[in-house]
Amino acid sequence: MHYLLFILFTGLITVSFGQSKQDKEMVKQVDKFIADNYPSYAPGCAVLIAKKGEVLLEKGYGTTNIELNVPMQAGMVFRIGSITKQFTAVAILQLFEQGKIALTDSIQKFIKDFRFKGKTITIENLLTHTSGIKGYEEIDAKLPNPMRIDFFPKTVIDSIDRLSLEFEPGTRYNYSNSNYFILGYIIEKVSGLSYPQYLRDNLFKPAGLSSTYYESHTEIIPNRASGYSLADGKYWNTDFISMSLVYGAGALRSTVADLYKWHKALYEGKLLKKETFLKAIKPYTLADGKPIEYGYGLFNKTQSGINSIGHGGAIDGFRAVEMYYPKEDLFISLLCNSETADFERFFQRVADILSGVTAENEQQEISLSGKTLDRYVGTYKNEKYNVSIKIYRANGRIYGDLSNGTGSYLMFMALTETRFFLPDIKRVKTTAEFVIENGKVTKVILTQEQPAEFVKTE
Repeated sequence: MHYLLFILFTGLITVSFGQSKQDKEMVKQVDKFIADNYPSYAPGCAVLIAKKGEVLLEKGYGTTNIELNVPMQAGMVFRIGSITKQFTAVAILQLFEQGKIALTDSIQKFIKDFRFKGKTITIENLLTHTSGIKGYEEIDAKLPNPMRIDFFPKTVIDSIDRLSLEFEPGTRYNYSNSNYFILGYIIEKVSGLSYPQYLRDNLFKPAGLSSTYYESHTEIIPNRASGYSLADGKYWNTDFISMSLVYGAGALRSTVADLYKWHKALYEGKLLKKETFLKAIKPYTLADGKPIEYGYGLFNKTQSGINSIGHGGAIDGFRAVEMYYPKEDLFISLLCNSETADFERFFQRVADILSGVTAENEQQEISLSGKTLDRYVGTYKNEKYNVSIKIYRANGRIYGDLSNGTGSYLMFMALTETRFFLPDIKRVKTTAEFVIENGKVTKVILTQEQPAEFVKTE
């Protein structure tokens, strides 16, 4: 049971490409998979798949606005969260190419009162998440609702400045939004332009991005997708968040088509010199000589001998991912307007289908009536480990949240009327069997290497 509780949602995206079948047939399979997972009445996603310069699929699924019952279209504009970091990194590298900054420059060169005196934290440390600066999410703002307040960038940086370092700069990697927040401010200080204006003038326009924006709650953004959260089996409008809190770390909106244009602009040398871009996508090497899986604003991973370059994003109401496989010249972007969107499983399955590989844990799902699914709704507790799982119904399925925080929005795929498969668990096959006694559901048994019994309490 201990194993179960700690591997939930920890599976990595792995792809193995072989000899592909005809693209049209593969796209049919992808289309069916997406349609099955994003019904028309629920929040959905947009997808673009391109191979060798040809767009194979560009389509929307589900709903972009539940209240108005607006179907999702491929051209809808989503929050892209941390994919923003690519844009921030490229802006910094443009200033580097112009000779206005050096990657070895310290933060203090641009922010004179930054207090980490005696510690050299460089631009490169910020780009590669090797600064040692903690994420500013840890800051206690001592305000009733800081997410609703518009802050000046320097105000947030002053708060970051009060955090302690986790490690000596350059010695370790730790993903931290603080790094890219500071980089956004440095762009403003060096260029003399606001961060949004710099991006519009020097990135969006040269790359031909017509539907990419710095998020604003006042400006009109055409085709803006609404974002949703799921609680107690119901969708809710995601709570307001001021973009001043995410800034250079995650404040952009875009479309799947614009992300593809962005990808092509980078690889075609429209924004950076070739040698600069190659340095950006190269995994950074720590002081001890060990490489990490991050360059400048991009992950560069090799799994099972397959190389992929890209980034994901997660922000209130939205999930996003874009990935490029250089050897196969395959690009995929997925943008979803719900926090429940399991884009890792989704992305894995799409990539598997495109490569002609059957997913390791693939099972044949059946449909169950709402009446049947409602029988399983409730809270189940394992007394031995003092852990509960809350099960609720949404989108024609049931989902589960673990009380210890190790798993949320866990999808249950029905194999029979009482037996379910949990596809989000990548490392080991995980099933759930509901026990019915005297016509009532009394428990659920979660099984990986061994069964764990959860008794229904309500």
